[in-house]
Amino acid sequence: MSSTPLPGIGVRYDLTTREQRRLSVVAHRDGSRTLSAYREDDPDACALSVRLASGEADALIDALMPKHHSPSLLSTTELGLVAERVELSATSHWNGRLLGETRMRTETGVSIVAVMRRAEAIPSPGPDFRLAGGDTLIVIGTREGVDAAAEILGRE
Repeated sequence: MSSTPLPGIGVRYDLTTREQRRLSVVAHRDGSRTLSAYREDDPDACALSVRLASGEADALIDALMPKHHSPSLLSTTELGLVAERVELSATSHWNGRLLGETRMRTETGVSIVAVMRRAEAIPSPGPDFRLAGGDTLIVIGTREGVDAAAEILGRE
């Protein structure tokens, strides 16, 4: 990310995403923000520009990075269950192995409800699903079970 002072206006922050999409945020001196996204076919042409009042910008920031959640936490319920993302490293022991070999449900009681691979979501993967480094597994269970699953999946 880069920043550019805009005298009399504020500061512009520019970001290029992993998918090579250009985004910018102008932080105005009055606390408002302008969020802009640029066209894929012409990175100098603005496809979307939204002006956010200070409170709206705060709400968007909270939606993107909730203070009450860890970065990997998706949700909690009154039943005491949590859902988290657990990334499989390229050097993981499980890279290339079948999901059933992890014995995840037997060992931790958690369920793997989906696997994110690149831009694709694979819902309800079965025990014959072959894991790959870079996969992000969506696991649901108790806090203790999810922590144990993350430890097992982190094995190299």
